Amino acid sequence: LRLLCLLPTGLPVRSVDFNRGTDNITVRQGDTAILRCVVEDKNSKVAWLNRSGIIFAGHDKWSLDPRVELEKRHSLEYSLRIQKVDVYDEGSYTCSVQTQHEPKTSQVYLIVQVPPKISNISSDVTVNEGSNVTLVCMANGRPEPVITWRHLTPTGREFEGEEEYLEILGITREQSGKYECKAANEVSSADVKQVKVTVNYPPTITESKSNEATTGRKASLKCEASAVPAPDFEWYRDDTRINSANGLEIKSTEGQSSLTVTNVTEEHYGNYTCVAANNLGVTNASLVLFKRVSPTIPHPIQEIGTTVHFKQKGPGSVRGINGSISLAVPLWLLAASLLCLLSKC
Repeated sequence: LRLLCLLPTGLPVRSVDFNRGTDNITVRQGDTAILRCVVEDKNSKVAWLNRSGIIFAGHDKWSLDPRVELEKRHSLEYSLRIQKVDVYDEGSYTCSVQTQHEPKTSQVYLIVQVPPKISNISSDVTVNEGSNVTLVCMANGRPEPVITWRHLTPTGREFEGEEEYLEILGITREQSGKYECKAANEVSSADVKQVKVTVNYPPTITESKSNEATTGRKASLKCEASAVPAPDFEWYRDDTRINSANGLEIKSTEGQSSLTVTNVTEEHYGNYTCVAANNLGVTNASLVLFKRVSPTIPHPIQEIGTTVHFKQKGPGSVRGINGSISLAVPLWLLAASLLCLLSKC
């Protein structure tokens, strides 16, 4: 009623723009919203109102908001322009025109969409294997964002949930790594953040290599272990800890260790123990340094023959020193000849 006193009598407005249901206008946060209002005559007296009160009465601006202006592309237009729209601008707006009898109104409901934004996510966390873990990811947006969790694994496997809270019961070492929280709605691209989960577990020997060596040469024994935190390595021989000295060299990096003998002697052959330990446990593996035995070279095969003496009398015979005929014939050849004679070959 107060508004009607402020607006002088005007001409009828176009029915196409007034006296109908509320229109919805959807605008993304930060964009410009234009609420259309078109009258029949340029001399019509028009006002814009919202739930807070009068915004414009005629060309007089009542609102103190510098973002709000009139949009007049032609003489019959009386649209309202709101720059850099925010969530508090959402609501009903009324374009009212005074006629001879009663004001006619056109209502517009401004809907402000807000891109998804993750407002809170769990910090990186370190736990022991078997513990329960709860990850939190909260997001704002209009419409309400959908939260999706994904486990980023080297093998490409995915673990998904659709809640703000992701619970992992009895976590295993395979479930360590980065977890991705994605907040999405239809307004714009999703907001994505990650949290790292580290799972501690005791050492496990994954590989241990015995070796064979030649006296006077160099040889190494190697041991690998998986653990978080990374294990410390020690080497033992007959319950005595070995240090890098007297021709022995120990090198350890994250997850593996080697024991090198620079000049192998007889006393170096035998059993060794690799020990891997962290604050959660200890494990060990036995390794052996074998002596390499050179292969035996077989003697060449020799053909053994015999000498058969024939005595022959008569003319034309060839005699040896002792008057006998001497022929050196291999036994196998002699046997073959006899068989041939018997079979008349």
